Amino acid sequence: MTEETDSPAAAQELLVTIGAGLLAGGISSVDVEDALTGLARTMGIRKLRVAALPRGLFLTSGSGDSTKFERIGPDLRFDQTAKLLDIVDALRARRLTIETARLKIETEVHAAPPRWPGWLSNLGAVPIGIGLCLLLEPGLVNLAFAAFGSLIVAGVLAINGRWPNLNPLLPVSSAFIVSVIVLIGYRLDWLESPLRTIVATLALLLPGSAVVTGLTEISAGALSAGSSRLVSASVQLAMFIAGVAGAAAITGTGAEALRNSQLADSAWQLSALGVLCATIGLMLYLYTPLEHTVPILVTIAAAATAQLGIGAEFGAAVGGLAGALAASLVAVILSRLPRGPIWRISYVPAFLIVAPGSFGLLNASQLEFGDGSGGAGSMLAAGATFFSIAIGTVIGAAVAHTVEPKDEIVA
Repeated sequence: MTEETDSPAAAQELLVTIGAGLLAGGISSVDVEDALTGLARTMGIRKLRVAALPRGLFLTSGSGDSTKFERIGPDLRFDQTAKLLDIVDALRARRLTIETARLKIETEVHAAPPRWPGWLSNLGAVPIGIGLCLLLEPGLVNLAFAAFGSLIVAGVLAINGRWPNLNPLLPVSSAFIVSVIVLIGYRLDWLESPLRTIVATLALLLPGSAVVTGLTEISAGALSAGSSRLVSASVQLAMFIAGVAGAAAITGTGAEALRNSQLADSAWQLSALGVLCATIGLMLYLYTPLEHTVPILVTIAAAATAQLGIGAEFGAAVGGLAGALAASLVAVILSRLPRGPIWRISYVPAFLIVAPGSFGLLNASQLEFGDGSGGAGSMLAAGATFFSIAIGTVIGAAVAHTVEPKDEIVA
C-alpha cells in the first residue's frame, strides 16, 4: 500500500465510513462488527476494537490510537445499501484499494441519485394499501377508502421528507387523519369493518424493518442494540394506537365498530392480486435494487402462501409463525445463491406483508378498545401473534448466521 492513500489512518477512516453506512442501511450491529473485523484483517489491521450501536459507532485500531466515534446519518435506501455491500465484497476480495473504495462510497453510495423520483416512491403507499386491503377486507368501498387514505399517507411521507424534524409526529398524525376519514365513512354507513381498512392503509408506516433488525440482534446475542430497537418500535406502535384511539373519540365511534371482523371473504385470486400489488408498492417505496426483484418476489410468495394457507386453518398466530418462518428460510436459501441478496433484503419486504402491519396492529387496537370477548382473551391473542412472528424471524436469523462465515454480512 502507499503511505499517503493506504495508510493505517486512512484504513481506519474507511472502516468508520463503512460501518456507519451499514448501520444507516439497517444492517444489524452484530453483522457490522463482524464485517469490520474481517475487513480490518484484510487491510493489515490486527487489533481492531469496534462497538456498533443503532445510532453510533465506536472504533479503534490499536492500543495507542484514539477511539473514533461516528454518529449514524440519515437512513440509506435499499439500493444504496446493496451498492455499499458490493464495495465491501470487493474490498474483502482485494479488488479495490482503500482510496478507490472511499471514492466509490462517496460517489456511488452517498451521492447516488435515487433510481426513481421521491414522489413515485411515496406513491408506493397506494398499491401497498390497496393490496393489503384486498387481503384483509376486499369490499369495493373499503378499497376506495384504502386508496384515498394511502394517498394521504403518501402526502404525509412527502411532508416528512421535506421537513425531517416532523418525523416524530408521523405515526400519531397519519394514524389520526386516516382513522378519522375511515371512521366518518363508517358513521355515514358507507363501509363496514373500518379497523381492517385502517390497518391496510397504515401498515406501510409500521416499524417493520426495525423489528426485523432488533430480533436479529437479539438472536445473535446483542441484547442492548436489539432491545433498544424493539423499545423504539413499540413506542411507534403505541403512537399509532393513540392516533386510532383519538380518531375514535373525535368521531364518537364505539368499541363495537373496531372489532376484528371480516365481512367479505377474499378469494385466492384476490389474495394473490393483493400480494402482487403490495409487493410492487414495497419495491417502489423501499427503492429495492431491480436485480433483486425475483428473490424478493419468491420470498413474499412463499410467506404469503404459508400465512394464508396455514392461517386459514389454524388461526392468525400459527399463520404468522408459518409466514415468517417460510420467508426466513427462503431468504436464507436465496442468500446462498451466486449474487443473491443478503437475508435482510429479501426478508424485510415479506415481513412487512406477513404480519406486524396486519395482525400486530389489529390485535393491539383490539386491546385498546376491547373486542367484546374480554381483555384477557385479546391480550392472549395479541401476545401469541406477536411472539409467533418473532419466533419465525429469530429462527431465520439464527439459521442465516449459522450458514454464513463469521465476517459475512447477513442481516
